[in-house]
Amino acid sequence: MARSMTGYGRGELTRDGNRFTVEMKSVNNRYLDINIRLPRQFNQFESDIRDYLKARILRGKVDVYIGYEDLNESSAKVRYNRRLAGEYLAQLNAIAQEFGIPNDVSVSKLSSYPDVLVLEEEDEENAEALREPLLETVGAALEQFSAARDREGGNLVQDINAKLDGMRKSISFLTDRAPSIVKAYQDQMYQKIRDMIGDAVVDDSRILQEVAIYSDKVCIDEELVRLKSHIGAVVQTLKEEGSIGRKLDFLAQELNREANTILSKTDDAESADCAIMLKTEIEKIREQIQNVE
Repeated sequence: MARSMTGYGRGELTRDGNRFTVEMKSVNNRYLDINIRLPRQFNQFESDIRDYLKARILRGKVDVYIGYEDLNESSAKVRYNRRLAGEYLAQLNAIAQEFGIPNDVSVSKLSSYPDVLVLEEEDEENAEALREPLLETVGAALEQFSAARDREGGNLVQDINAKLDGMRKSISFLTDRAPSIVKAYQDQMYQKIRDMIGDAVVDDSRILQEVAIYSDKVCIDEELVRLKSHIGAVVQTLKEEGSIGRKLDFLAQELNREANTILSKTDDAESADCAIMLKTEIEKIREQIQNVE
């Protein structure tokens, strides 16, 4: 069954004084593009999270936001980066010496420089213990996310099938009208040839043979057969599992190609209007297909 590339899901889990939240949202994209934003202490799990998602999502631009809160008291501590503080102080002393000005830097001033004082969680060193609940939360968000994409995919299928029904009606009209258009063209061409040759003696069967050859100019039987075949392929593809968006896009291009040929062949006003309606429906289908995974 078709699945939409747009969706949203959220998961939340509190366990052992740790709260995890995961939000996922996606939009259309030609390929799979996963962007994960997570707290620094979970950087080591990014590859695991990415592999977990790649096994379950095939296409789309997916943004994943991971939040973490330690609810335990006295879970945080402040430390200073001795090496970095020394680097700052050495450079400040060098500036003071070079320009002959006093170095008035204080401890409070030095500690305000970036990354001199670092707030870290006491459990940061034991982050591996958080891996399981983190992935469990990701799974909960993914379940909601996938359900939303499935629902939207069902709506897309309904809409595409409705438009295919409209195309079938247009094809039926063209199929019924095509013979009379060819016959009118043949009669018109036959009369033109007769007018051109005047009283010359020419075998009528030879004239009719030439007329039949040139009448292919307005014959759309092959295009109608291919349209029906492509519509059947679209219906079948919509029932398939996995990534079907690209295949559907190819079929939509083929549908459009046949509709263009029909429009170029006909000089009958009603048939031309019908071919334009076909192209309009196909374009609407192509727009919807861009949302299919």
